[in-house]
Amino acid sequence: MTKAALLTLYGRAWCHLCDDMRVALEPFLAEFGAQVEVVDVDSDPVLEARYNELVPVLLCDGVELCHYHLDVTRVREALAARITRTAATP
Repeated sequence: MTKAALLTLYGRAWCHLCDDMRVALEPFLAEFGAQVEVVDVDSDPVLEARYNELVPVLLCDGVELCHYHLDVTRVREALAARITRTAATP
């Protein structure tokens, strides 16, 4: 059985682009069985310094997929590739 992909969404509570990206991710979560962890960059000075003006930022397995707006193609490719990799691993 493959482990569900964990996407990390760095954002802010008051950010409408962050809300938009979270909503746009819903079909991918259902289709690929992925999960999303939402992290508020304002809760950590290191994260705030790193992602401040880029939020929302979406990562999969530590690789940045997109920021500001959901890159549908890149997210789909990353999740599909992850399924292929984990299925091939004994």
